[in-house]
Amino acid sequence: MNTSPNAMAKAPTIGLAVIALFLVVGMPSLNAAGVVSDFHLNTWGKYLCYAILAISVDLLWGYTGLLCLGQSLFFALGGYMFGMHLMLMIGKMGAYKSDLPDFMVFLGRKELPGFWEPFYSFPFAALMVFLLPGVLAGIFGYLAFRSRIKGVYFSILTQALTYGAALMFFRNELYMGGNNGFTDFRSILGADIRSPETKRMLYIASAITLVLVFLFCKWLTTSRYGLIQRAIRDSENRVLFSGYSAANFKLFVFVISAMIAGVGGALYVPQVGIINPSEMMTEKSLEAVVWVAVGGRGTLFGPIVGAILVNYLKSWATTEFPDYWLIIMGGSFVLVVLFLPKGIVGIPAQIRELLANRESRRAAAAEDELLNSAAKSE
Repeated sequence: MNTSPNAMAKAPTIGLAVIALFLVVGMPSLNAAGVVSDFHLNTWGKYLCYAILAISVDLLWGYTGLLCLGQSLFFALGGYMFGMHLMLMIGKMGAYKSDLPDFMVFLGRKELPGFWEPFYSFPFAALMVFLLPGVLAGIFGYLAFRSRIKGVYFSILTQALTYGAALMFFRNELYMGGNNGFTDFRSILGADIRSPETKRMLYIASAITLVLVFLFCKWLTTSRYGLIQRAIRDSENRVLFSGYSAANFKLFVFVISAMIAGVGGALYVPQVGIINPSEMMTEKSLEAVVWVAVGGRGTLFGPIVGAILVNYLKSWATTEFPDYWLIIMGGSFVLVVLFLPKGIVGIPAQIRELLANRESRRAAAAEDELLNSAAKSE
C-alpha cells in the first residue's frame, strides 16, 4: 500500500495531538475510574511541570545557542510567588493558629511584612509568577547581552546568579521561609489542596499549560523571529552584519523562557507541596540541561520526552539504587553526547541517515566494480 506524501507529513502532527489528548483527557479519566492512582497522577503532574521547564531551557539552548545554567532560578521564583499566596491561605489552620505563616511566628515576627500583603490576591500572585522572573531576566539579560557576553561566560554568569539567589533565599531575614521554604499548604481557590479532585485539576492545568507552551513555542520558532533565532545560534556575527540587533532578539527570548519556567514552577509547588531554596541550586539547572540533551535539543518534543524519561528513571533509580543515581545520570548524558547527538527523538533520523550512507556506499562499490569489469574486458 502506497502512502501519500501529505499523509506522511501529517503523521507527526496527528501523533502529537493523540499524545496531548491522552495527557489532558486520558490520564485524568483513568484516574477518576481508579485505573491510575492519585500518587501516580500527582507524579506525572510533577513530570509535566519539569517538561515546561525543559522547553524553556531548549528555547534558549537548542534554538538560540545560549546555555543558561540558571533556569531553575526562574522556575523557583515562579513557585515562590505562588507559594506566598498558598501560605497566606493557611490562615489560622497553621500550627501556631496565627494569621501569619508559621515560620514568621517562629522567627518572632508580629506583623506581616508589607511586600506579603498583595499576595492575599490570587490574580496578583498569578501576575507575579510571570512578572518577577521576566523582570529579573530582563535586567540581567540587558546587562549581559549589551556587554556582548556569550558562550561559556554567559553560562558561568547565569550559574553565579542562581547560586547567589539561593544563598539569599536561605537567609531568614528575607522572610521567605529560609532553609525550609514554604510547605503545609491547605487550600487553593477555596478547595482542599490535598483532595484527589483538586490534585486531578492541578494535573489537568499542568497538562493544558504544557500543550499551550508547546504550541506557542512552535509558532515562535517557525516564524520569522525563529529564523533569526536559529541564525544567531549558527552564526551571530553574520546576523549582526545583516543589520539585525542580536542583543534585542536574545533578550526577548531570555525573558520569554524565564516566564515559561516561572509558570512551570507555579504549577509544581501546589502538586509537590513544598518550595525551598534547594530548587534554585545550580544542580537543578544542570539536570534540566541533561533532560534536553537526552530528549533532543533543537526540537520542542525532545525536551518533553527527556524530562519525563529522565525523571521516571530517577524515581526508579533513587528507590532501587539510591547511591548510583548521579552515576546513572552522568553516564546517560555521556552516552547521549557521544552516540546520540540528536537525542532520543533523533534516533529515527539517525537510523535513516545510516541506512542512506550504507546504500550510497553499496552503489559506489557496485559502480566501481562495473567500471573495473569494463576495463578488464577492453
